Amino acid sequence: MTKDPNDNPGTLNEERERPFKGLCLSGFAMLFFTFILVPAAMGAVLYSWWESNPGLAFPIAGVLFIVFILGCIGYFTQEPNEARVMIFFGKYVGTVRKTGYYWVNPFITRKKLSLRIRNMDIDPIKVNDKVGNPVLIGMVLVWKIKDTYRAVFDIDSQSLGLNGSGISNAALEKFVRIQSDAALREVTGRYAYDQTSGDDNELTLRDGGDEINELLEQTINERLAIAGMEVVEARLNYLAYAPEIAAVMLRRQQASAIISAREKIVEGAVSMVEMAINRIEKDEVVKFDETRKAQLVGNLLVVLCSDEPAQPVLNADA
Repeated sequence: MTKDPNDNPGTLNEERERPFKGLCLSGFAMLFFTFILVPAAMGAVLYSWWESNPGLAFPIAGVLFIVFILGCIGYFTQEPNEARVMIFFGKYVGTVRKTGYYWVNPFITRKKLSLRIRNMDIDPIKVNDKVGNPVLIGMVLVWKIKDTYRAVFDIDSQSLGLNGSGISNAALEKFVRIQSDAALREVTGRYAYDQTSGDDNELTLRDGGDEINELLEQTINERLAIAGMEVVEARLNYLAYAPEIAAVMLRRQQASAIISAREKIVEGAVSMVEMAINRIEKDEVVKFDETRKAQLVGNLLVVLCSDEPAQPVLNADA
């Protein structure tokens, strides 16, 4: 039965990881069986061959020798945060996640996978933001394997330019790097580097912070889920305009900063002029007509808003 791709985008494979239900014995118990009981039985059979029935002893000893050889190759040791994918003559039969020293059917192929958290530094790439400005953006990615079946059987190493038909750490890392690069480009294209409309609530790459990182994690998780991998954390660690427009954008930012500063200066100067006129009129220091009041306001604004000290001008009219 083929699943509709719209129900679960990105994959048509319904197989999932499942626990190994086969024979998985303690390795220490099998050591006793393999290296003590089997050799002892072989010795007893060979002894009987010398004594009475050599025709029967030889095939029995041969079978016991084969059992001894097979017993020697079924052992494996598993540390915490490791897993073994069990394959019996091409068929997936389960995954062993428990730790310790074990023995399984020697005809089962055991593919070892690390479930530990891995860190990856995605080098800055050049991407166009929402308004078309080229920016350089990079991130740090923390990920791990979640579904061992998908990680082993759903990724083709040869399609990634790697030799060999089996899965490897290099294949996993290259797959994660390619998908993370694509997700980073997608998220960057949704937002502008900096505010463009003057709206203080506009979400931008520079000021987005945790919201951008959460969206980046979600986007990468959607892409890596098809291969049984999970993102623990994704965080931007580099963000800058591309060199060809960096100087122009720097001047734009400087102009915006100057305008903001001027607005604050003018706002403060108007407040101070109003306070000065009200205080003069209240204390009746001098009475101004509208012409003189306008002249006073102009002079005070020049003094308060000027970048350089204002030069006084004396009225010498009689």
